[in-house]
Formats: sequence, C-alpha cells, structure tokens
Amino acid sequence: MVFEGTSSVAFFASALPISTFSIVIYRLYFHPLSHIPGPPLACITSLWLYTKTYLGTEASSIDQLHQKYGPVVRIAPNEVDFSDGAALAPIYTEKGGFLKAECYRNFDIEGHPSIFSALDPVHRKSRAKAVVGMFASSSIRERIGVIEECVVRMVDRMQAEASTGKPVNVLNLTRSLAVDAVSAYLFGKSYDGIAEESGSQLSASEFVNTFVAVGRFFYLPNWAFVLLETWSAKLNKDKTEVDKSMAAVNSFAEKLVEEAGYEDPTYQGRMLKAGITKHETVAQCLDVMFAGTDSTGMNLATACWHLAQNPKQCERLRQEVLSADPTTDPQTLPYLSAVLRETLRLSLANPTRFPRAVPAGGRTFTGIYIPPSTVVGLSPYTLHLNPAVFPSPEKFLPERWEDPTPEMNRDHIPFGLGPRQCIARNLAMAELAYGVREIARRDALRGAKTRGKVVLREWFNSKVEGEKIELVWSQGV
Repeated sequence: MVFEGTSSVAFFASALPISTFSIVIYRLYFHPLSHIPGPPLACITSLWLYTKTYLGTEASSIDQLHQKYGPVVRIAPNEVDFSDGAALAPIYTEKGGFLKAECYRNFDIEGHPSIFSALDPVHRKSRAKAVVGMFASSSIRERIGVIEECVVRMVDRMQAEASTGKPVNVLNLTRSLAVDAVSAYLFGKSYDGIAEESGSQLSASEFVNTFVAVGRFFYLPNWAFVLLETWSAKLNKDKTEVDKSMAAVNSFAEKLVEEAGYEDPTYQGRMLKAGITKHETVAQCLDVMFAGTDSTGMNLATACWHLAQNPKQCERLRQEVLSADPTTDPQTLPYLSAVLRETLRLSLANPTRFPRAVPAGGRTFTGIYIPPSTVVGLSPYTLHLNPAVFPSPEKFLPERWEDPTPEMNRDHIPFGLGPRQCIARNLAMAELAYGVREIARRDALRGAKTRGKVVLREWFNSKVEGEKIELVWSQGV
C-alpha cells in the first residue's frame, strides 16, 4: 500500500509539470487567439490582467501594449482589446451590440442583477422599462428646479468653505451635490448630503468608495470574487467607518422603499408597480445612488480642477453664461458644452474597458477573426487620450470641441454607448451643466488654485487616491 501511494504521488508530481507545459504551448501556439499579438505572460494566464486590475493600472498598461503591439492586443488567454474606435460600432451598437461579459455579475447587489450589471436583456428590460421615462430629457426639464436647488446649495457651501482659507475638497462637495440631486429627483426625497457638517466627509462617501473598490476584482470568476471581497472586508482597517456609511445609505434606501406606494411616480414606486420585490428594489436604489454619486461627483470636481488651472477659459465661460438668458438650458451654450465634453474626456470616471462577449459564429474585425465567447472591448482611457484623434491629449482644451472631427465624436464615450450605455446619462449631463453654469455665474472659482495632484487608480470606476480633489482660495469668495 505504501508503494502504491508513493507511485500515485510520483505520477501526479510528474503529470503536473507536463500538463502545465502543454497548456502553455497550446495557449501560445494553438489557441484560436494565438494569431493575435500580446505579451506571452498575458497569453498564458489571466493573472497578468488580474494583477494590473488590482493595482489600478489596467487601462494604462493595456494602452502601452497597444503602442508596442498595435491596435489589436491579446490581454488574457481569452480576451482581446482594441484601440481603434472603428471597432466601437460592431461591438456595442450594431444589431444591439454584443452581450455583456460574465464578469459583470460581480457588480450584482445582494444577489440581484442591477439595471447596470444584468447580463440577460430580458431580465434587464422589465426593470429598465419601469424607470427609463424618468431619464428622458423632457422629464428632466419638467423638474429641473429640483436639480437647480441642489446646485445652488452646493455652491453656497463651496463659497463658505473657500472663505476660510483652508483647502477645500471639491470632490466631497460635488459628491454631496450628486447624491442629493439623484435622490431628490428619482426618489422624491433628498439624501441631504450638502446639509451635513461643513468640512466633514460626506456620510455616503465610504459607501461609494466600497462600491468603487469592487472594480479591483472585476474580472475574477464570481466564486473567487466573493471569496476575496469577503476576506478584504474583514481586513479593512476602516471597517467601522465603512459599516457606518453602508448602514446610513442602506437605511435611507430601505425607508424609501418601505414608505413607497405602488402608484408613486418615484423610482422605487415604479419598480414596485412593475412587480419587483421590495428587497430587489432596495438593491436597485442602492445601485443608482452609487452610480449617480460617483461618476457625476468625479466629473464635476474635475471640471472645477481644470477651470481653476485655466483662468482664461474660466473667464470665457463666465462671460458666455452672463450674456445668456438665465432661463436658457445651459446645455445649449456652445462654450459651456465644450467645457463639459472636454471635462468628460479627461476625468476618466470610468477609464477601463466595457467588456463584451463575442456571439456565436465569431466576428471579423479589420481582417482579424475573433472566435465566439472571446471577451472584447475598448477603453475610454485609450480612446480619450489618443493623440492621433485628440492632439495634445493631456491638455484641457475645450476649444477643440468647437469644430470636432468625426473621429472625436465617435471616440468620446464617457457614458459608454449602445443600448447598454448609462441609463442616467441625461440626468448626469443636466447636473453637470447646471452645476458648471452656477459656478461660473457666481465666479466661485476666482482666486482658486489647485493643490497637489489628482492620481487615479484605474478600476472600472476610477478611485482618486486619498479621495480628495482639493482647491485653495488665495482670496475669499
């Protein structure tokens, strides 16, 4: 028996390296994607991609691969990335676009696929149909006063904090505006983040940061994702603050749903009327609260940062705003619109790929065949910072949008594109436009200087290191 056991161990010990060697050779030379260039390690194992994603360097690392290997790069054994915007339409829009990749399951909330994360179009359709009318431009215009009120209160607080002479974390202010606007408009009740103690961190911030951190494990198989998320939560040194923030936001959402009537015209009321359970409706509310707070907060803070660095452009914006009819929709003002488009290009609130799965039969791109089930995508990082499309891509130049090329319009994808692009994009744009207009109208950035640098971790939702985008006013406003 001892001899037989020893033989079994020896067999498996010898078989393991042979098996590993066979997998390596297959993935490098015989795999259906072996004709696509990429770093050998990435072609052999997904660990290369997992590591870059965890470290927050995914988008820039893949961009460097494109510079070395060309517009089509293999970044994992079964994943391919494109850098040419010509691939956008076939992947995301034509015939409804490809389905979302399996990794989106990692963004489910409490076991419920959200409108954002759902893979099944039929499952998503019933939920999206219930609320999509709230995001129509006409619906937003009818209740724009709700957003304007939040904007005014945010700029009031910005000017009050600026007058102290201390550094002001504008990201905290813009997140406060965003969570108040999305909750007041969609739920009929404001979270009242702006009303929280001046200078303190928004109580919902750790809730937002926790959801952002999901992106570091985005591409993992779901079982591994759940394991690592659970382990990471237990080791989090800021667990008390996270728990407090999660409890505050959960309590807010649960109360909204509990008090909602099935005929209420609110987001939660519409979900319940569509037959969605209360438990799932809470999850859907949490999802839209996160998305509406994180991206809009990041984008508006980025606008403040760049306008503070560019006083001439800030003054040109102010003059346009002051000369326009106050009742004019700010999204129709040419230079303000250019400022917004340039802000969205540079903010990279969502810098990484929007992964999709190639359907049955495979597809051919620029003469290159991609087999079915391959995960493909393009990233805003690579498209928005492409010097061939956006000369001097690191510079804030709203003027470039006064006469955009077809390629600029095509490759500008801050909200994704196709039927699965951000459902709340019109609401987000309204908040940004009215926010920037009020800041310009009241000259709230006069005397403001940027402090430090804005460093991003390139997760699906970018993380600002230190959770701060700071301005300091040399003179009170």
